[in-house]
This record gives sequence, structure tokens and C-alpha cells, in this order.
Amino acid sequence: MKRLHNIFNRELLLEKLKNDPTPRTTISFYRYVRIANPTLFRDHLYQILDELGVLGRIYIATEGINGQISVPDESLDSFKISIDQIEYLKNIRLNIAIDDNGKSFFKLKINVRSKIVADGIDDPSFDPSNSGIHLDAKEFNEKSMDPNAVIIDMRNHYESEVGKFKDAICPEVVTFRESLPIIVDMLKDRKDQPVLMYCTGGIRCEKASAYFKHNGFTDVYQLNGGIIQYAKQIKEQNLESRFIGKNFVFDERLGERITEDVIGHCHQCGATCDNHTNCANDQCHILFIQCDACKQKYESCCSSKCKEFNHLSEDEKNKLKGSLKFNGSSFSKGRYKAHSKESTLVLE
Repeated sequence: MKRLHNIFNRELLLEKLKNDPTPRTTISFYRYVRIANPTLFRDHLYQILDELGVLGRIYIATEGINGQISVPDESLDSFKISIDQIEYLKNIRLNIAIDDNGKSFFKLKINVRSKIVADGIDDPSFDPSNSGIHLDAKEFNEKSMDPNAVIIDMRNHYESEVGKFKDAICPEVVTFRESLPIIVDMLKDRKDQPVLMYCTGGIRCEKASAYFKHNGFTDVYQLNGGIIQYAKQIKEQNLESRFIGKNFVFDERLGERITEDVIGHCHQCGATCDNHTNCANDQCHILFIQCDACKQKYESCCSSKCKEFNHLSEDEKNKLKGSLKFNGSSFSKGRYKAHSKESTLVLE
């Protein structure tokens, strides 16, 4: 029987991808559709994509599919033909990355989940199909100029930290499920005003806009295809970009540049910077913003403690495994600001 999962370790796959000259295109897609047997569909899809050399991460649930993948350019036509022959995916919109080095993913991973986006909603009367009005880039720009309009970022704080729409409200949240009740309460006195929401590729706004309407908001809009499609459309139509900075993406690139504006700051020294990185200490691995100077100083680590730990031998690391706490186990994504609280490794 053909294997239906990856069997190689992360380091080997990353090295293979780094040395692979194959031109690739990064694509994201989603669709809310009733899938009767997600596990069976998952295995069928894995076989198709694996044969085409597709890498990436896909979630499948009874409510639909959500994927971010990297396709070899030579297989693009075959990929589009193959997925169009699947009823669940026929005519699905494909969001093509605009700032793409072909190194976005290093393996193919398809998981079955209870939901394709964890929303925390447990209300049988909630109808996710009753979503808001979809706007293209031109329409979103025009609506956002309305002085009564509320522009809301439905992403997490570490995403809006490096890029956002002008005048947008950017809640300090870590997860989508956390954001829904917080934002509804935040805007409870503005239910009759136009609410314009946006996210990376549109999938979070599909549910969020329906959730807002479910909670009494009467004039709800969403950016169709999210920031990814917006960036494509403003370029094609020569429109003003009301989005400034970088669009955070959940792959090895960690960001697509939309405009040259840099609105973020290094978490270690405070310098203007919008480059996210994961701490090089694998026992920490926290996501944070790091400038080039601090990357060199801390050797791609979030703190002196992690830098010093990385200098230990593998035997010493294994002895200390589980006995030390690093920023990755103490803080959620982007919450740790090393310049305000430094730490060093103390060995007993």
C-alpha cells in the first residue's frame, strides 16, 4: 500500500528544499463544504498531491477544507486539472502568493480536524453560511473611506504587528477563537455602522462576518480573498494600497511584502524591523521579530539563555531537557519582548 504520510525528519527535509532548484508556486485555498467522510477524502487527496510533488499543510473537516501549499511550476496545470475533477474542490479559488521564493513548505501534511478553523463557537443556531457582503480591492478601498466605517483586523496580534490596513482596529489577541467574543463586545455600541473585516486569505472572515451578523450587526462586509487577493488586485488595477507593511503568512517565509512601509520593531532592541523568526533553540522555538544586528548578536535566538543553551553539547542538552523553561514555554507567539526582560542560562 502506498504510504500516506511523510517519513523523513524536519532537518533533512529543510536541507533538501534549500538545495532544490525546482521553481515552485505557493497557493492557498479554502472552501466551506459538507464533507461526508473527511478521512477517506484526506487519503485520496494525499495520493493525488504527493504524486504531483506538492508540499504544504491542509486541514480537512466535515465543514470543509483549508490549505496552504507549494506546487512545482511544471505540475501547476496538472494540479489545477486534478483538483477540478474533485467535486468538493471544483472551481475553487486559488490565492497565488505574490512574494514567493518557492521555499514556503518542506513536506506535505494533511490532517483531519473537527473544524478547519478553530472558532470556539458552540451554538446550534449559528449559521456560518450567512456571511457578510464580499468586497473586492476597489470596493474595500471605497468603503474604508467612509468616516462611519469600522475596519477590523480579524487576525492575531503578531500578524497585525507587521502589516495592517490604515485606520484598522487590531485587537491584542493570540487566536481566532479568542478574538470573536472580544471583538463583538468591543464593538457592541457600533452594531449599526458599516463593519469591514479582513484576514490573510478570507477564511476567518467567512465565519467572523456570519458571527457578527448572528450577534446583531446589520451592515457587515469582508475582503474577498483576504489580503492575498487584495495585494494581487491593487497591483493589476494600479490601485492605492490602503494596506501597509507585510502580510504575515503561516509558512517558512513568515511574510509577504505588500508595501515598503516597515511598521514593526525588533523585540530585542526596539529597532524598526518586520522580520519574524523562530528561536533557533528548538526547545524554545518562540516566534518573535528580530533585526539583522540582533540575529547576529544572539545567533538567531530570542535571548542569551537560548543562545548559551545552543552552545551546549547534545548530551548536556538532553540532561537538561524538561528541567529548563524557555520563552517558548512561558509566552505565546510574539508576546515576549526580550529587550524588556533579558535572561541568561544558569546551570546548577
